[in-house]
Amino acid sequence: MAMRGGRWRLVGVLFTAVLAVAGLAGCSGDALPEAEGAGHAGGIGGDRGDPVPPQPVDIPLTTDAGRASGGVVAAGAPGAPYNYGPTVMVDGDRTRVWWCSQYPSAPPPGDDILYGESAALDGPFAGPGGAAPVAVLSGNPGHFDGQHTCDPSVIRVDGTYYLYYTGAAGDHALGNSIGLATSRDGITWTRADGGNPIVAPAGDVHRDNTYGAGQPAVVYLDGWFYLMFTDTTGGAAGWNGAGQFLVRSKDPAFATGVQSLGDNGFTPVPSTATPRTRSVVDAFSADLMWVDALNAFAIAHETQDGTTITFYNRDFTFTPYRPVVVPGPWEEGPGLARGPAGHAPVSVADPCGRVPVDILRATVIGQANAPTDLRHFGVDITGVSGCATRAQALAVLNGFAMPSPVRTMDLVVEGRLVRFDRRSVAERLARKVLDRRIDVLDEVPVAGHISSGTPAVEAPGYGVGLIVDGRLWPVGSADVVALNGSTVEPITAAQWLGYPMGPAL
Repeated sequence: MAMRGGRWRLVGVLFTAVLAVAGLAGCSGDALPEAEGAGHAGGIGGDRGDPVPPQPVDIPLTTDAGRASGGVVAAGAPGAPYNYGPTVMVDGDRTRVWWCSQYPSAPPPGDDILYGESAALDGPFAGPGGAAPVAVLSGNPGHFDGQHTCDPSVIRVDGTYYLYYTGAAGDHALGNSIGLATSRDGITWTRADGGNPIVAPAGDVHRDNTYGAGQPAVVYLDGWFYLMFTDTTGGAAGWNGAGQFLVRSKDPAFATGVQSLGDNGFTPVPSTATPRTRSVVDAFSADLMWVDALNAFAIAHETQDGTTITFYNRDFTFTPYRPVVVPGPWEEGPGLARGPAGHAPVSVADPCGRVPVDILRATVIGQANAPTDLRHFGVDITGVSGCATRAQALAVLNGFAMPSPVRTMDLVVEGRLVRFDRRSVAERLARKVLDRRIDVLDEVPVAGHISSGTPAVEAPGYGVGLIVDGRLWPVGSADVVALNGSTVEPITAAQWLGYPMGPAL
């Protein structure tokens, strides 16, 4: 769905209880996607990373703790005619949201991407310092995104924010494309690749729906950037252009090393302009995340009863779980609450047995005849065996501390098990301390031992760190060093950089 220059275009067909969808115009989808998951054949290959046990197919999942905000949680300043297409990042003690709107004060006239943050998913989301949400990306006249920037998907990898978005040159441009911008703070953005698109319409099939390529959703997993998107010209799209396609690359700009998901798996292709031969779900405006506790991808897309979550294994070979639904009203695609890399947040109360699934989505068609009123909905998936293997436990429990077998404390840090003599130090670094040790971690070797008084260093511009087995482990707070009883030695920046680096605590 989209508002374009005051003109609303919607082509819809109602099949009994299922809405089949709509045409799209301009930058964002003028679509009411209601077609649910498509079946797929063929074995899908690709890198699997660490070996995992075989998984049964279509395991039923249970949910509870259904929730919904009491009202609108995010909106632009007065004068913003619509609010939709959010991407949601749960980042420590704050939640950050980017979404599609329009500010008359942000030239050129057209879609803008707004930014807001809050301490909770129920908002309210405000701009930096508590002011109104700010426009952080607008049209770039003379380029593919000359008038409209919309449908953001944001992740953070190694300190860099990556914003994937739909761009359109004008209200009646035929064929949107996907662009990329980068940032160090998530607010000030620089377009990548000279402002050129990184994904354009494939042009496999010409349909009445001339939307093109857009509505990106990105996840970072095991060194790969996974990009899911709409392409109404894709060969495997539905009659109305609905469908979600996948490419991946270790290059965030997808200029090199691109692999496309087809019936024969992820296979190398010359560029993102490859034929779209396989769609993973029959929908527009979907979102994607990786769920460590389920060892599966989750695709959120709108269906008759709300937002359906469809699951795929790592290689998109099969669906390991049956879909679940986050019920409630909707008028445009959902934004999953995800961690910085696009992974599902971990339940603090029950990290190994429960997965929170929270979304923001537009719920009404507003006075501008476009989607607005972003609200929060969610459920918890229960009965999960999220720590069944070492790899899963290390991923799920990142940041959790627990008793060690030798009356000290263990903390999971970036896939490693770190042992601390002092409980106070582990508690200071942990997001939560578990009362009971997770048994499978007894099989994991200790990567480092932080004994009382472990030597520490401090360098101008770099902060403090602990020296563990000859490696420098950066520490976010000097208080941790004091709690550990460590003596701090001043060093130069060059000396800091000369140390082999360990994980950041």
